[in-house]
Amino acid sequence: MATIRILSGGAAQAVVEKIGADFQRDTGHVISAEFSAVGAMKEKLLAGDPADIMILTAALIDGLIASGHVAPRSRADLGRVGTGVAVRAGTPLPNVNNAGVLRANILAATVIACPDPTVATAGKVVMNMLDKLGIAGEVRDRMRFFPNGYAAMRWLAASTGTLEMGMTQVTEILPNPAVALAGQLPADLQTKTVYSAGLVASASQPYLAREFIARLTAPEARPVLAAAGYEFND
Repeated sequence: MATIRILSGGAAQAVVEKIGADFQRDTGHVISAEFSAVGAMKEKLLAGDPADIMILTAALIDGLIASGHVAPRSRADLGRVGTGVAVRAGTPLPNVNNAGVLRANILAATVIACPDPTVATAGKVVMNMLDKLGIAGEVRDRMRFFPNGYAAMRWLAASTGTLEMGMTQVTEILPNPAVALAGQLPADLQTKTVYSAGLVASASQPYLAREFIARLTAPEARPVLAAAGYEFND
């Protein structure tokens, strides 16, 4: 029995856990995965943390291939992910259909929870959106940053305040039944991100890692990916 070690962005947590459980049942091998913001996971690899598979944004995987940390030609795309707005389950869903109503609802919020923009893709998208709306300075004191989107959603789910909202990747909202997706950011404020898996150049289990990546990105995995919030070109 071998262990396949994965360092992954939170956007892939739901699918890695589901497909990983099937992989473990079918093969008897163990999936050991750690999830956090993509920037934090990249830094772990660069610091020497052992891993067989990296699951990050496509751009970060390409950078790690260029630096020799991920094997050439091993990048495999899972799909695109958009950033969405969430509230605690059971509370009214704010309208996020266009920039004007979204801006008004953000200004009305008492807390805006999101991943830390210094390390997380969704956090960067949120801050860019606030800049485009011209309200980044106005809401700065109401922002609450978390290590990743899952942590932001857990906080939102447990909070009891009024008019609180969270913003992160849709794939970090949908797996948490205690929060509800109000909708994705409008197209003119949205940045959809491709997430990809790559084989770590120093992987101790390269053959099993390739097998898991193949399962994760196979046509048969599309329903699991779609249910988690991934989108595809075809």
